[in-house]
Amino acid sequence: MTAAPKPARPAKKKDLMSRIPAGFVRAVLRGHSSLGLAFAALIYLICLSGSIAVFAHEFQRWESATAPQLTEASPEAVQTAFEGAIAAGGPGVEHVYITLPTADFPRLLLHVDADADREFVADAAGKLAPSTEFAWTEFITRLHINLHLPRTWGGFLVGLIGVALLSSLISGILAHPRIFRDAFHLRLGGSKRLQEADLHNRLGVWALPFHIIISLTGAFLGLTTIIVGVLGMAMFNGDVGKVYALFIPAPPVDDPRPAPVLDLRPMYAKLPQDGGRLTYIFTEHPTEQGGAALFNVKQPNRMAGTDSYAFRRDATIYNQQKATDNNLGEDLLGGMGQVHFGWFGGGIVKIVYSALGLGLTYLAASGVHIWLARRRDKGRPAPAWERAWAATVWGQPAGIAAAAVAGLAIASAPAAIAAWLAVSLIFLIAAIRLPATSLSTLGRLATGALTLAAAATHLALRGGIGAADGMAWIVNASLIAGGLFLLLWKRRGAATATKPEPATAPA
Repeated sequence: MTAAPKPARPAKKKDLMSRIPAGFVRAVLRGHSSLGLAFAALIYLICLSGSIAVFAHEFQRWESATAPQLTEASPEAVQTAFEGAIAAGGPGVEHVYITLPTADFPRLLLHVDADADREFVADAAGKLAPSTEFAWTEFITRLHINLHLPRTWGGFLVGLIGVALLSSLISGILAHPRIFRDAFHLRLGGSKRLQEADLHNRLGVWALPFHIIISLTGAFLGLTTIIVGVLGMAMFNGDVGKVYALFIPAPPVDDPRPAPVLDLRPMYAKLPQDGGRLTYIFTEHPTEQGGAALFNVKQPNRMAGTDSYAFRRDATIYNQQKATDNNLGEDLLGGMGQVHFGWFGGGIVKIVYSALGLGLTYLAASGVHIWLARRRDKGRPAPAWERAWAATVWGQPAGIAAAAVAGLAIASAPAAIAAWLAVSLIFLIAAIRLPATSLSTLGRLATGALTLAAAATHLALRGGIGAADGMAWIVNASLIAGGLFLLLWKRRGAATATKPEPATAPA
């Protein structure tokens, strides 16, 4: 008696990604490569600078290591510092921006917008400390936000790069149907190209939510001017002022007649005592009859929890907005900058953001490395592009480190920009003759040496040795550790890189 045949097992269903047609995958992969190559250098630079700019407040404390530290500032101290900053700021004062002490930035900082912009730090009595220049912090934040181009055009370009990055992420997922299935598969120790391709794909998957959030918020923040312009044309016949009026209180009637400096103390007295913390005061035309002040009060346990109170000169409130009255859209807008920069959860969140940002920077660099390696393996090497990319990947960190040295030594943001441009240009010129491996080694050593030089310059010229603010010691220790790591780090030998690839391994 023969046994009955076993019923055939039903065919296992393919997952959604595996059902994507091969022709579509090839087309998307070509688009992914083209998009990445077209914007690679700018994506790399923006991701690198953003990973550093996460610590903008810490760098401000580092640059002002000897400035008075405050946990809070009384209304009398703020008024004294306000009047002193206006007197010292020179003619043509239009605005004064006052940053109150917080845990992240324990300083009373005043920025005077006049014929020549000035910044001052004050002590607990409101007395101005010697002038402080945040040249390095300004350099790195402006490099990330607008690439040191005119703000409107630079911000627009950075927004477009955010769109390109988001498109690259999406096309990268669609171009690799097995990317989620192989999320924890790494081919280590074999071919350098396959190892780098695996790490490129794994990092792209592991931190995908972060990458999407960063690129999406960056695109939105950078393209704000365009978005507002489109809304103005669609809703208000091109009047963008009406669009801004939906979110920003309109200033009082302009009255340019001279007047005493605004008195902020009566305005302080009218702020509600509801557990919020005053973080920022924006004053407009403080020496004119039409002067006004906007007070921002941060409410605890809310990312977009800022109440705003706008006062006329006579301390009457003409506009107020409570965070609790915000709708979902207003909360999203209010918290977008904090989400993008990681300024919402203290030091641990900033460290995580910086590490993930460096991972995104690596994605930008390794994508081009993989493309160049593929060309080389197919017998179509592009040595000129290899040299140019090596000069970019290592010339930018070296240039940024040089900018830190110049910013500290000369206390000038233009000097920092000049140093960055000079080093970047030197590496591009060197790429004409030096091979890519030599450029990488030179760039790594230069970055390490200049990073150590930045710490040494701070210790010598910015009072780093006697700094009362512990953050200065943390930053200097981090710079020294990072510089030594770069100087002592040795890449794996060429034997590993030249191992033959398995014939059947996918690229």
